Amino acid sequence: MNSPLPDPSIAIATRLRIEREARGWSLGDLADKSGVSKAMISKIERCEASPTATILGKLSGAFGLQLSMLLALAERTGERLSKADSQSVWVDPETGYERRVVSPRNGTMLEMVQVTLPAGVRVEYPASAFVFQHQQIWVLEGTLTFHEGETTHVLEHGDCLQLGLPAACAFHNATDVPCVYVVALIRR
Repeated sequence: MNSPLPDPSIAIATRLRIEREARGWSLGDLADKSGVSKAMISKIERCEASPTATILGKLSGAFGLQLSMLLALAERTGERLSKADSQSVWVDPETGYERRVVSPRNGTMLEMVQVTLPAGVRVEYPASAFVFQHQQIWVLEGTLTFHEGETTHVLEHGDCLQLGLPAACAFHNATDVPCVYVVALIRR
């Protein structure tokens, strides 16, 4: 029998507190820099609330980290093999957006993440969440409408998009079936 997948919520909460304290920031400082309320940051750090993808994007941007780097730091184990039954899975409590870290959790420059975006869901990130990375999106199932600044890309099964310069982005599944895609990230 397989053991249950690890719950990344505690590691994420710990990593957020470490990043904030390493910068000498108070909860108020992080709230001002990220646009996330002080009360919400406090609840997340105490594991009383699970952050949404949008909130994590805002917090990682405030730290000057890409979202994937923030999560990789929280999930780091040093392994070279990532077995499917032990991959870290995080689910946005608000939208059902599911993020599975496919790559081994060892902090290398390349990271692959599989995302399942439920029907009708839209997740937005500020440009600051994309500053420190090169990113490509490869659609495995369904249709993804990706808004990159003022440009809209409609990606179908098998399509792969390389992102341009950092811009506010939105991942949108306008269909009535889930969309599954892989995000490949290389840290700058």
